[in-house]
Amino acid sequence: MGKLKFFAVIVVMYLVYLGFSKIMDTSLLVSEKINKKLDIEDVEKETTAIGLIMYLGNPPVMKEHLFMHSNEDCLIKKDIAELTSSAIYKCLKVDAVVKNKKIVSIIKEIEVIK
Repeated sequence: MGKLKFFAVIVVMYLVYLGFSKIMDTSLLVSEKINKKLDIEDVEKETTAIGLIMYLGNPPVMKEHLFMHSNEDCLIKKDIAELTSSAIYKCLKVDAVVKNKKIVSIIKEIEVIK
């Protein structure tokens, strides 16, 4: 009789596990569908953005650019980058082509952020 109870408990636990995993899989699928519908940022658009720009060489030539969310964030990361690199860094407000919160190309430099 003890083995039968043990087997019944194992079966019930397994059924609970299957039900729980089915619910979790369904909620993950729903969240993925919502994320796809809300992912409007997937389109390239021309906008004004703040970028951390890296210059190398003599005369300095732009080599890399990185999208920044705020002026303060850009200035903090600029200071860190200058401590760990010999490149020249500038925080700039630029007209740029942006896709998925990444600067694809810079059209025009508007102003230097200090």
